[in-house]
Amino acid sequence: MISPRVRAAALGLALTAALAAPTTAQAAPTAPLAPSAAPLAPTVEEQRLDRAVPQEILRRSGFDTLTREFGRALSRARSYAQARAVVVREGTALWQRAVGRAQGRGPAGGDLSRDDDRPLYWARLAMTRQVRGWEPRFALTEAQRVSLLDGLERTSRGQTGIRYPRAAQGMKRILVTGFDPFTLDRDIRISNPSGASALALDGTVIETAGGPARVETVVFPVRWRDFAQGTVERALRPYLPRVDLFTTISQGRVGRFDVERTNGAWRGGFADNENTGTAGPIPVTDPATRPQWTTTTLPYARITAAGTGRFPVYDNTSVTEIPAGGSEPVVRPDGPTPGSAARAGGGGDYLSNEIAYRATLLRDRLGLHATLPGGHLHTPVLQFGAGNTDPATGTVTDPEFVRNRLDVIAQVRAILSVAAGAR
Repeated sequence: MISPRVRAAALGLALTAALAAPTTAQAAPTAPLAPSAAPLAPTVEEQRLDRAVPQEILRRSGFDTLTREFGRALSRARSYAQARAVVVREGTALWQRAVGRAQGRGPAGGDLSRDDDRPLYWARLAMTRQVRGWEPRFALTEAQRVSLLDGLERTSRGQTGIRYPRAAQGMKRILVTGFDPFTLDRDIRISNPSGASALALDGTVIETAGGPARVETVVFPVRWRDFAQGTVERALRPYLPRVDLFTTISQGRVGRFDVERTNGAWRGGFADNENTGTAGPIPVTDPATRPQWTTTTLPYARITAAGTGRFPVYDNTSVTEIPAGGSEPVVRPDGPTPGSAARAGGGGDYLSNEIAYRATLLRDRLGLHATLPGGHLHTPVLQFGAGNTDPATGTVTDPEFVRNRLDVIAQVRAILSVAAGAR
């Protein structure tokens, strides 16, 4: 089968030969463009898009139209610069559409509840898959394609849209991070209440005992490779010196919130959204100064004592360590012992622990440990209603599922209000 590019080139040569007329001067021949790098195959995450549940979520939220519009806009690009402009514009618009939908602005686009974080996740994957497999009409290098993917990821996750009022306006500043859905091969219907909280809170103002506070949020992927490449530090470093409080948030245990007291420098290797994972020390810059443990500076005693919602909130002090001089992991309910090696923080050894470790290590390396409250909050696991727990036969949503997510979001907001008011 002849590619469109080859067919177009052949047609151009034929027309040139048929229409050429004798002239006194001939234009110099144009050098052919260097061939583009080959399109990239869809990732494991992107391959899940073809299943029925993601398509239903996109259709019932109206986000399927966004992905089609993105494909048409990308196909019209005639240069890398134009493609980059499309990616930045449409990635930003996707984030803004998801935030607006979650906060009741603009059309719902369908009957899926507005608090749902899943349309953003699946729409982003539909767009990255288009960039990955795109065959433009101009030469596109592999590095340029990777840059387009990076731009789409960052803009559609809110990482380039953080805007705080000037400090002189007297408003506190809170930075919150959430996560994509994960364990999708176990149940592809999964939603992540941390991501839903990020959408519901982005750009909002909450009241605290110390006055109003502006909340800005970003969402991170559940992929080991992005964390190893420094995505957390890249997104947070410009803002930590400017905020009054930060909280990384992820989904944790059933029926409870946890303020994780201690984070460990170890990744356990549980499979991420690309079905990859290798156990080992968390890779950071300057590993020679990598501490085995970092600690929260959130006001955990005040948070756990406050009545913030229907779920209990715990100060979780447990870790898993290899004691100094030992060789086997030991669970320590009251935190690590001197000289021990981390094997799990309070938040485990998955990406929840890793984002907490990275964010608090960044805080400490910026010299902000004594002045900046920050740490990790685990939300309850988001559960479907009774009779809808089988992923093979269940529906993508139900009233209990929505109620649980709304209650988690409301309690996250209340916890932030308590934490920010403690300063």
